[in-house]
Amino acid sequence: MKAAVIVFPGSNCDRDVQVALRQSMGREPLMVWHKDADFDEVDLMVLPGGFSFGDYLRCGAMAARSPVMKEVVRRAKAGVPTMGICNGFQVLCESGLLPGALMRNASLNFVCRDVHLKVETSQTVFTNRYEAGQVIRVPVAHHDGNYFVEAETLAAMRERDQIAFSYCAPDGGAAADANPNGSLEDIAGVYNETKTVLGLMPHPERLADPLLGGIDGRPLFDGLVEALS
Repeated sequence: MKAAVIVFPGSNCDRDVQVALRQSMGREPLMVWHKDADFDEVDLMVLPGGFSFGDYLRCGAMAARSPVMKEVVRRAKAGVPTMGICNGFQVLCESGLLPGALMRNASLNFVCRDVHLKVETSQTVFTNRYEAGQVIRVPVAHHDGNYFVEAETLAAMRERDQIAFSYCAPDGGAAADANPNGSLEDIAGVYNETKTVLGLMPHPERLADPLLGGIDGRPLFDGLVEALS
């Protein structure tokens, strides 16, 4: 399996994703600079978290127009699995690969803490090592993670099983303080219609090694390697 991490000015989780992919793949992923309009064929593309271009204009708006994104969009539409984490999720929405938008947190504050997530489906290359309904603990760190989409689009997404992860209480139930940003219906991550593109605000790469305090994020990367190798 070959993977590429797309690096923008202001990315700060690109090395975290690099390490998580390396430990699961047993080889280094490509680190692709945003000005590289083309790169080697890969089985997976990852857009990491951070603050691309300083979050000027809108989060992810400038990165979505970087030279590399034309190729990322082309390959993603052709079926190459693509994942955006935090700022990468914002970039995927801004580039039109995922529906909806990420708005300011309801509290208007930067939020950095662990959250609990419910895995909504295990029938994807991203979640095949989890079970549907499983609760995992993953960190978040963002100011603009409040997911919103129009009601009609959300209904269609629900029908197509496009909700990937939802914020929840430790026991999997709903809780007022479980949602860190006010996201619509507690949505933490979504897929495109074919479930080959995933965007999520929490950071699985930050909890993928016992030295980091937990391994709830590790199955995501191990599952990708298993599915794509």
